[in-house]
Amino acid sequence: MKKLKGCLYSASESNTKLPDLGPGLIMSEILPRLPAKCVGRAKKVCKEWLSCISSKEFVMMHCRHMCKGSRQKNLSIGQESCFISSTSVDLVDEKTMITLSFHVRPSDVWILSSLNGLLCVCLRNTFEMLIWNPLIRSCINISDSKSYGFFKIYSDVVGLYIDSSNDYRILHIKRGRFTVDVMAYSRRTSHWKRIPFLQKRHYHTNGYVWSGGTFCEDGLYFTVFQFWLAGDIGIIRFDVNTETFSEIGFPYVGNGETCQGNLVNMNNKLHVFISHGFIDMAVDLWRYEGEHCLVLNYTC
Repeated sequence: MKKLKGCLYSASESNTKLPDLGPGLIMSEILPRLPAKCVGRAKKVCKEWLSCISSKEFVMMHCRHMCKGSRQKNLSIGQESCFISSTSVDLVDEKTMITLSFHVRPSDVWILSSLNGLLCVCLRNTFEMLIWNPLIRSCINISDSKSYGFFKIYSDVVGLYIDSSNDYRILHIKRGRFTVDVMAYSRRTSHWKRIPFLQKRHYHTNGYVWSGGTFCEDGLYFTVFQFWLAGDIGIIRFDVNTETFSEIGFPYVGNGETCQGNLVNMNNKLHVFISHGFIDMAVDLWRYEGEHCLVLNYTC
């Protein structure tokens, strides 16, 4: 930093003009490296910057840069306090205590889903759902008087995603006695809307255990496991552009073994870690290419 300041000082003293960086270099190399607060301020510079920063491509670039080295952050929620720390080994002991943007104890906050630094959380005392950005201390309460935006533990699941218009949305799946109700919340319009679910499927019963949503490419994915029947597990995909649901096959591990799957987005490709076996447990890593799976690794 001192060297940079020295260069700028020398240039100003000698009346030497700095080179014109050009809008392309600024958009692709400088803005994506800025902290979240600075990016938010940069939106107010001009319409061109606002359009660029609001695009899905910029969000992905910014996330890639934020995921490097000391830019990665951990959020730790304890009984009475909440901290943000770096994932860097050199900075692991450096913690920043943050004050919650809502009036509850930290232990009463449940994290339901996360995407690009945004969290969807539930308040334990009221079951209200909120969108929370802990880095800039901002939150939005998305519950309303029509009973939308209230989370029911053990039956509801949530997923965060970005649609084709670059709008951040929350998919809230509520399982009732005989139905599955699906609602989608738009961060841009602050409204909920109902979305039809699959027909003639019994995913509403308590015999099924759902995972939280994993956003990858143009889909939001959930694993659905029926714990009464060993090995009966599947994946439900929600197309964020057409707003329709479909079922895709779960990787076959053979021998009718009981297995569990955990979805993860790696380099914008859907992967699933599958643990199977009882005494001799093994873990497979699979990658989805469309609706087909390719085993990548095997660990005993």
